Parts: sequence; structure tokens; C-alpha cells
Amino acid sequence: MLSGHIHKDLHINSYGSYLRRRFGFRVSKVNVDGGFTCPNRDGSKGTGGCIYCDNASFSPGSTQAVIPLEQQMAEGMEYHRHRLRSEKFIIYFQKFTNTYATVDKLRDNYTRALAHPDVIGISVGTRPDALGDDALSLLAELARNHYVCVELGLQSMDDATLKWMNRGHSLAEYLKTVERVAGRGIDICTHLIYGFPGESRTSFLKTADLLAGLPIDSLKIHQLHAVRGTKLAELYKRKQFLPITREEYTAAVCDFLERLPATLSIQRLYGSAPLDLLIAPVWGLKNNQMWYAIINELGRRGTWQGCRVAGASRRVCNL
Repeated sequence: MLSGHIHKDLHINSYGSYLRRRFGFRVSKVNVDGGFTCPNRDGSKGTGGCIYCDNASFSPGSTQAVIPLEQQMAEGMEYHRHRLRSEKFIIYFQKFTNTYATVDKLRDNYTRALAHPDVIGISVGTRPDALGDDALSLLAELARNHYVCVELGLQSMDDATLKWMNRGHSLAEYLKTVERVAGRGIDICTHLIYGFPGESRTSFLKTADLLAGLPIDSLKIHQLHAVRGTKLAELYKRKQFLPITREEYTAAVCDFLERLPATLSIQRLYGSAPLDLLIAPVWGLKNNQMWYAIINELGRRGTWQGCRVAGASRRVCNL
């Protein structure tokens, strides 16, 4: 039998199952664009952004800053009600750096989202170097009565790789920010990418050991992929970026999950981009197909998330 956090069919602690355990009903995340920018684009930390970044490649077309926030929310919630029969929602401020603004703008965005009767919380995507004390205090205040999650983009624990991708922050800055957020009633989600040039599977798996010792609650992971208009796409065309294979990605992620504590919920296992933007790798699978390729590989192995963690429990969850 598996850990009480692990879904018996999925072999992982999925974020959807976590939300249902926590709230007692189906909850979906709704992406919105709050009209933010990024310190790695406006010159504060750098220009050009990360070499792989094009927000159009991972954001629904209906999430644009020119569309009123309430309209974005309404369209997203209706989609999830129809598709998944979701009852309540978490508004996900996704594009760019969603704590990089005055505290007045942050409060306006966050409280407008939370004012909807079917919204139980917010999730805020940001960078480890862009979460100021005022913004953190505001999020902690909101977390007293609502679900609040801060999503920190780490991407890699290797400082040389962070520099290569023009990330603009270090591992030390990420660790310090996790320390500042922890214990304030705010969930912490970490974002990772696998497939950077020069990165071995062994070095990637060390990140699981790092995360196991941190007070984080959930994880998003996806493959490094090049989309049109990015510096990474230029590197691919010059044969300076060789994407990993689908088989390597699937195996590495399964190895990673086996070493990740079962208490961490998994929000994402794979990244996608519109076909008209995607340059490489082209694996020909939809999101749910790639998700189940990983799930099925765990099943084939007879393993599950956390099974290689010392003292792993084997009590099953039926959600």
C-alpha cells in the first residue's frame, strides 16, 4: 500500500487530489494576466528575459492585460465548470512577475480576484528576487482568510545554468526567499525545468534531495523547449541546443518523483506550447498524454512518488 498522500492510480500526490482533500470539493486554477512586467525585462535585473521565455507559449489567449480581470476570471471559470465541473476556483496570476509592482497595485489585483464568491484563493507566480517585504506582508495578510500560494521559479539549482539562461538570480536567493515565506500561512510551489545543455540526469536528481529538505508544498516541472522568437530557438537553429528525448524526459522525471517526498503535491509534469510557436522538441503528445506517459511508467516500474525516500509510508489514498 502507498502513502496516504499518494493517489492509488496515479502513483503521485497530484495537486488536484491535494485540493480536494483540503477543501472537500473540486477546485480548479484559472489563469489571468494582471498586467505585470519582469525585472529581467525592464532593465532592473536585466533585459530580454530568460532565453526560453515567451509568455504567449504557455498562456491561454483569453488571458491578456487589456481584458478586464473580472472578464478573464469569468471566462476561465466557465471553461472549468463545463470541462471539469469545478465548484470553486483559485485565480492564478501567471504572466511575468506578479509581485513586481507597487503594493497598491498588488492589493487591487489580489482583492478583486478574491472578491468573487466562487474564488477561494490566489496563486501568484513570481521570482525569488522580486518578492519584497511589502508584497510578502500583503500575501500573509490575505492568507489569514484565503488560500494563498506563491509560485517561485527556480528552474535549476546550478548557478552556472541560471547564468546561461539569463535568469538573473541565484540558488542562494531562492533559498532565502523560501525561508522568508515559510511559516506565514502561504503555500510554496517551486518551478523546475529539465533538459538544460550540460545537465546530467544525476545532477538533476540532486534537486529532489534539495527540495526534500525545504518547507515547500508543491512542484511544477517541465522539459526545456524552444518556442519561436526566443533566444533558445536561435540556439537550436544554430545547433547549439540539443533537446532531450521524450524517453529521457519520462525516465528522469520518474526517477525524480521517486526521490521526492510524498507530502509535496505535483502541479505539473510536462510543458506544452501552441504548435505554431513550438520549435523543439516536438514529441507529438498532448498534455494529458504526456502526463499519463509518466504515470504509466511509474506503474510499469511498480514505484510511486517518494518510494525512495527514507522511511516512506505505504498507506494508500483513494481520492
